[in-house]
Amino acid sequence: MGCMVSQLAAKFAFFPPSPPTYQLKKNEDGKLTVVSAAAPIPHADDTSLDVLLVDTKHGNKIVAFYLRNPYARLTLLYSHGNAADLGQLYDLFVQLKVNLRVNLMGYDYSGYGASTGKPSESSTYADIEAIYECLETEYGVSQEDVILYGQSVGSGPTLHLAAKLPRLRGVVLHSGILSGLRVLCHVKFTFCLDIYKNINKIKKVKCPVLVIHGTEDDVVNWLHGNGLWKMSRESYDPLWIKGGGHCNLELYPDYIRHLCKFIQEMESMTTEKRLKKIRQSANQSKSNTGCTCSRCCRVKCCRVKCPECSNCCCCMNVSWSINCPECCWRPSCKCCRLPKFPSCFRSICRTKWSWPSCCATKCSLSLPSCCCCCYPKRARPSCCCMNCFCWQCCVGKHSDGTNGKQNG
Repeated sequence: MGCMVSQLAAKFAFFPPSPPTYQLKKNEDGKLTVVSAAAPIPHADDTSLDVLLVDTKHGNKIVAFYLRNPYARLTLLYSHGNAADLGQLYDLFVQLKVNLRVNLMGYDYSGYGASTGKPSESSTYADIEAIYECLETEYGVSQEDVILYGQSVGSGPTLHLAAKLPRLRGVVLHSGILSGLRVLCHVKFTFCLDIYKNINKIKKVKCPVLVIHGTEDDVVNWLHGNGLWKMSRESYDPLWIKGGGHCNLELYPDYIRHLCKFIQEMESMTTEKRLKKIRQSANQSKSNTGCTCSRCCRVKCCRVKCPECSNCCCCMNVSWSINCPECCWRPSCKCCRLPKFPSCFRSICRTKWSWPSCCATKCSLSLPSCCCCCYPKRARPSCCCMNCFCWQCCVGKHSDGTNGKQNG
């Protein structure tokens, strides 16, 4: 059943141009060139373009274009939409290479253009993994210098790879989708048989994410792009192109302008700056916990000993919180395991309970002075011995023989 649903979803997700808009030709020197009468394909002597055939783990051979820019610092790995191939995208690739000042690697999915095999969700994952490995091995590009770009269905393999690479420089989602069935059936739930579950993978991406979407997109609703942007861990300022559709966003001036700004900021971002930003966000999240006591609240700072426990010197951990109505202080050893203290000692004198016999022999349960900070506006219980914290005084017995009074 799952295989049938996946095949049905694939029929609606992939529309490779038929016939392909280009063909491959091998020269006498063994170099591959592109032949096409309809699309603006480069000349055979263009040294800025490499035409590659890359093997995938599914046994397919996929075609890739690598466009060089001598001034580039970053490389853009472009995953195109479901109804185009490299022959139609070459002119766009040249414009992006020049305007963004990047190296660009574009590829055709299995079953697209001159690539072998049949398109499917799993094959697109294998395709982008093979292309990324080619960038590493053939061109020496590290993930810190890679920006993944996914358009429409291409957002699926893009987020699949981005979720596996924690040190990517950035991700661009152009008319991206939340999932396949959310586009086809407009559902709001994730089914196990769904394809391209980007709604789950976007949360695993650790680099900045730029979302570009048209407000009048009648193929993939704008809500998909808005959802991806909201769920990104490190979202960049999105670009909502007013009046933009699904296949014409490149025609708007804001598209290239906003994309250039993103690339420039990613170029200036170093590892040191990223680590500093991560530390700042971590410190900010800690400061938002609401705790006003810096010494002992919500931390295990008070440790006392059990006189009968020889194996553990700090068997009882004490944690105090002024935000919690009940003081959560529990001994962790078996012999001293007691119920929770009543609410902030307010009813402790009215509660009849006593320590186990193992702890009644010595007045060794002491309350550190730091715990007093948890009661800045409350009166300290007069019945409690705050120096030794011997609770037997509350029932009329003290370890030193006195009746609720302290020595010295």
